[in-house]
Amino acid sequence: MLGMALVALDGTAVATAVPQIVGDLGGFSVFSWLFSGYLLAVTVSLPVYGKLSDTFGRKPVLLFGSALFLLGSLLCAVAWDMGSLIAFRILQGLGGGAIQGTVQTLAADLYPLRERPRIQARLSTVWATFSIAGPALGGLLAAYADWRWIFLLNLPVAGLAMALTVRHLTETARAPGPRPPIDWAGAAGVFACGGLLLFALVQGGVAWPWWSWPTAALLGGSALLAGAVGVIERRAADPILPGWVWRRRTIAAVNLAMAALGLLMIAPIVFLPTYAQSALGLDPVGAGFVMSAMTLSWPITAALSQHVYRRIGFRDTAVLGITLATLCLAAFPLLPHPAAPWQPALLSLALGASLGLFQLPLIIGVQSTVGWSERGTTTASVLFCRQVGQSVGAAVFGAVANATIAARLAGEPVSGLPDHLDGVSRALAEPGGLTEAAAAHLRAAVVAAVDHVYTGAAAAAVAALLVLLLLAPRRFPVLPELREEQTESARS
Repeated sequence: MLGMALVALDGTAVATAVPQIVGDLGGFSVFSWLFSGYLLAVTVSLPVYGKLSDTFGRKPVLLFGSALFLLGSLLCAVAWDMGSLIAFRILQGLGGGAIQGTVQTLAADLYPLRERPRIQARLSTVWATFSIAGPALGGLLAAYADWRWIFLLNLPVAGLAMALTVRHLTETARAPGPRPPIDWAGAAGVFACGGLLLFALVQGGVAWPWWSWPTAALLGGSALLAGAVGVIERRAADPILPGWVWRRRTIAAVNLAMAALGLLMIAPIVFLPTYAQSALGLDPVGAGFVMSAMTLSWPITAALSQHVYRRIGFRDTAVLGITLATLCLAAFPLLPHPAAPWQPALLSLALGASLGLFQLPLIIGVQSTVGWSERGTTTASVLFCRQVGQSVGAAVFGAVANATIAARLAGEPVSGLPDHLDGVSRALAEPGGLTEAAAAHLRAAVVAAVDHVYTGAAAAAVAALLVLLLLAPRRFPVLPELREEQTESARS
């Protein structure tokens, strides 16, 4: 839980300190890589750490990741310019990937099936709590101390987490015998392929237009590397990305469903706060409350989901959750304009409750279909697909929102509108420079853009529903020993 808190806190605390960081170090044109670089490093390292944890055990991988995160935090605190800070944030991300994947795998290793929902709910609560607290803490430190303390505070927490891991985490001894060689070529290929793909998705439409040669070159390069990785992995004795991850129906279905989850989550995480501030006129605290309603209900239904999937199964519980989530997402464009703040907050609350029924049964279910030696790889593949889905969602829905607002600005039906997209948020933040008609038109444009994003998110939820119904088996092939345990728990 301490390790999970580290990753969650550091992913959000930096955001509110960006003005102070840029004022101190410069580099305004590239500061977005403080987040993009971190996300890229976490995402591309997940499959590698998953395989390494299956080969060497969870404990050494978790300790290595925590040490790397600690070192990255220390170096971030002494960064001398924006370039060095971005490089050290990437180093942090490489440690965060080990922590994020291994913690989720350990939850399946250490706790029986009947206790796992409670533990996973606690992990979800930690993630939600520290994700919400991160911006507030980052703002306070930047305003009243120094932004470098955001990273220095990681040091005692990471040190305590490592000390507790060394002292209390005991893994079952592996059977003696030679270990297969590490697939370093496959690991390098996964890093390069994933890095090019995410770099294209993050920078496309920002640093250069989508329809341009840099985007085509990056996407083409990632496709060629994906083919090369496939050849390398087929020949490897113990591949980083084994083919069975996609040949087994259950794992493939869960991977695709989690990719759709990552995609649809962009709507409430990224666009709902913008809607709350620009369209409803709330301050950042009020906008955060609207979004945080989702994180309040998610862990509760996740913890209670065991009472559902023990009776109707993992797949049908997830089908129920994603069906309800589809209805919540599709209802958002039906809200009146202007909406009362409680209306999107209520939908956010219902969406979180629905997704708690969707995500956790899939993770617990797919972990229960594999043994110890495959659990790290399986868990990492699920998290990797969710992260890639988020990156794709940010790119796709960002393009949808920009196109909608640009279309509303075209033709200038009213005077005083900004000339370009970059001026929209600035104009809404300082409405004194706008006429009443221009401000109303901009707010309506933002509402239309967010409505389109939520419609796309609802389509992603429908895709997840179809994947589960058409590809996932109705009853997950749970290992016999876990099936007996689940049956005894249900009887009791």
